[in-house]
Amino acid sequence: MKIAIPASAPSLDAPMDSRFGRSAYFIIVDTDTMQWEAHENPAVRAGGGAGLQAVQFLSRFGTQAVIGSDFGPNATMALSAAGILMYQCNSPLTVREAVSQFSAGQLQQVDKATNPGHYGK
Repeated sequence: MKIAIPASAPSLDAPMDSRFGRSAYFIIVDTDTMQWEAHENPAVRAGGGAGLQAVQFLSRFGTQAVIGSDFGPNATMALSAAGILMYQCNSPLTVREAVSQFSAGQLQQVDKATNPGHYGK
């Protein structure tokens, strides 16, 4: 499964970024092979609609799930419309730790916004 994790730097050992749409990077990991790639988030400086733009960007890579600490209502609607599952982790983790928890079935799947939106502005 291809999962995306918002990150503060382009590394598996980078801390997760608590912001989804405005994270600095997205690390995309294939959980079957543990192959990964880092991408700068083109929506990081968006004037508005960062969550929607981030979802559109991640869709291009065949992303099937996203791990994050918070999802606003617009990002949630866009992720749902794109068929991308959302998993929440509440403690500060590295990308590698988040992937490990995901693979072990320790993360909770969410289907609604976890914050009121405009987070990180």
